[in-house]
Amino acid sequence: MAIRVPRRQLFIGGQWTEPIRRQTLPVVNPATEDIIGYIPAATSEDVELAVEAARKALTRNQGKDWSKASGAVRARYLRAIAAKVTERKSELANLEAIDCGKPLDEAAWDMDDVAGCFEYYADLAQGLDAKQKAPLSLPLDTFKGYVLKEPIGVVGLITPWNYPLLMAVWKVAPALAAGCTAILKPSELASVTCLELADICREVGLPPGVLNILTGLGTEAGAPLASHPHVDKIVFTGSTATGSNIMTSAAKLVKPVSLELGGKSPIIVFDDVEIDKAVEWTMFGCFWTNGQICSATSRLLVHEKIADEFLDKLVKWTKNIKISDPFEEGCRLGPVVSKGQYERVVKFVSNARKEGATVLCGGARPGHLKKGYFVEPAIISNVTTSMEIWRDEVFGPVLCVKTFSTEDEAIQLANDSQYGLAGAVLSNDLERCDRVSKAFEAGIVWVNCSQPCFCQAPWGGTKRSGFGRELGEWGLENYLSVKQVTQYISNEPWGWYKPPSKL
Repeated sequence: MAIRVPRRQLFIGGQWTEPIRRQTLPVVNPATEDIIGYIPAATSEDVELAVEAARKALTRNQGKDWSKASGAVRARYLRAIAAKVTERKSELANLEAIDCGKPLDEAAWDMDDVAGCFEYYADLAQGLDAKQKAPLSLPLDTFKGYVLKEPIGVVGLITPWNYPLLMAVWKVAPALAAGCTAILKPSELASVTCLELADICREVGLPPGVLNILTGLGTEAGAPLASHPHVDKIVFTGSTATGSNIMTSAAKLVKPVSLELGGKSPIIVFDDVEIDKAVEWTMFGCFWTNGQICSATSRLLVHEKIADEFLDKLVKWTKNIKISDPFEEGCRLGPVVSKGQYERVVKFVSNARKEGATVLCGGARPGHLKKGYFVEPAIISNVTTSMEIWRDEVFGPVLCVKTFSTEDEAIQLANDSQYGLAGAVLSNDLERCDRVSKAFEAGIVWVNCSQPCFCQAPWGGTKRSGFGRELGEWGLENYLSVKQVTQYISNEPWGWYKPPSKL
């Protein structure tokens, strides 16, 4: 079945808009290396138009059309978008798989989550109305006060390529629920489904300018968006280096940012686990989404008593993963997203070998796939804490392994990282799991699993994994400004100053 990539333009002010410089970027199928379409390439001139459209939408009709409309009004649009995503699930999943290389089953799962995220934030948008004017308990009975929650304004949303539509919607849905207007800049490596989101917004009649979508290079479109003086906040998911640059731009304008950045997360496996069950969670934690997950539990810490048996089974299970074109039935590992990412992953494995680590399996092109950016999932042992493979994020299907003998040693090794996004602990001793959960220096902890994610739960990290939280009620708070209103209610004068004497 041939999959046609729709030819779209930028989405600005509710209209398809050709980039001012009329430039495009190729869409490459990472499974075949073929060019299958083109996306528009925005530049700073297009950013100006999008910001202008977003600001107009924010204040149109004195805000009554969107930012000051009731949450119930915004909820209706979010639910309409969710319904359209569900209606077009198969089409969107096909486009996602061909654009970024993830297995079709995963892409279809993502589309369910996209619709669910819009539904969830529709409910929260509707609930905002009842929370307005929440009373304050004040110590003086001559005053009363309350709190208003208002949209922060125009927000710039810059998103990655590993979950192209889902990660965009983690930002778009709460931003719109809060009453913000937005400019979305998806990764140039996987933008196709985000442009289809624009088409859905047009179909449901979302007011023009509420959501604008600019595809293009980070340097040409993302950077001007991040530094624009009329964008009130930037929310970014991506590399730590880019996040640092965004912070620098924002600091000059004292502009708030929320950042979800890199990770090198640990998974600790104690000696009381059911080994087969723990092996599968270890694989899922690192090889899901072709290993391209910011929260990947890519540092395995396994108890020395079970290490030999565990690694033997882990290697056998890993070699059994079906690596194929994402559209083949049963595919569980597709290609990484691009040639550059393929070369990066292979180089990490090569460097680990040069530094003295042992590659137990994988790390090269599968023999049966002559084209495409495919890498066999790699397991690397005999790793020291000074090695690049232990310290740096690969963003590919590569798992490094160390053993431990005590709980304290496992915790020390787990926290030996500049990152602090996530961590997992596998043990039948739930008291131990509770101790380890508290000891992890991370924003997300999984117990006896790895990678489950629910839009009701907060998502974000510590240390160089960034700050701020997405998802859940915390995700909505990201886009709200808090205003206190205090009223003097006594009939008596304040009496601080003496009145002037009467003549």
